[in-house]
Amino acid sequence: MPRIHVCPLAHVARVAADSGARSLISLLTPPALAPRPQKIAAQDHLQLGFADLTAPRDGMTPASADQLKALLDFVTRRDRPAPLLIHCFAGVSRSPAAAFIALCALTDRGEHDIAADLRRLSPSATPNRHMVALADTLLTREGRMVAAIDSIGRGADCFEGESFCMEWARDSE
Repeated sequence: MPRIHVCPLAHVARVAADSGARSLISLLTPPALAPRPQKIAAQDHLQLGFADLTAPRDGMTPASADQLKALLDFVTRRDRPAPLLIHCFAGVSRSPAAAFIALCALTDRGEHDIAADLRRLSPSATPNRHMVALADTLLTREGRMVAAIDSIGRGADCFEGESFCMEWARDSE
């Protein structure tokens, strides 16, 4: 079964090696750029630069609808190699949000079910609500994705999230 691995930046090399990840999504605040593990081809690495915010703040910009569309296009491309690794700086907000969004786009599972799995696998995850709201609109989920994330609440306080893995199957498989 294909897998989505989530981790903080500091664990990318280890998780990529241990998981055999073949695709990578990096979500960092500009100007930071993530190194790409050698076994991941350049065309299979999506780097999106935005701050972990829910609204613009002095000199910092949250995710845009265009960036969330790029994320959705990347994860739904049928020839994208699996497994997928998603990371942000701490592995707490942006990358768990992206994993949740990816699973909502790739499966027919309910949003609340996916959010509950996310909480079970990552007690510290606090998915970025702004990212989820943008994806909710793009996927025409009528607020269900936001409600699901709201239902799991804020995760446990931490400096850095633990790496975790979510499994999924494409609807057509």
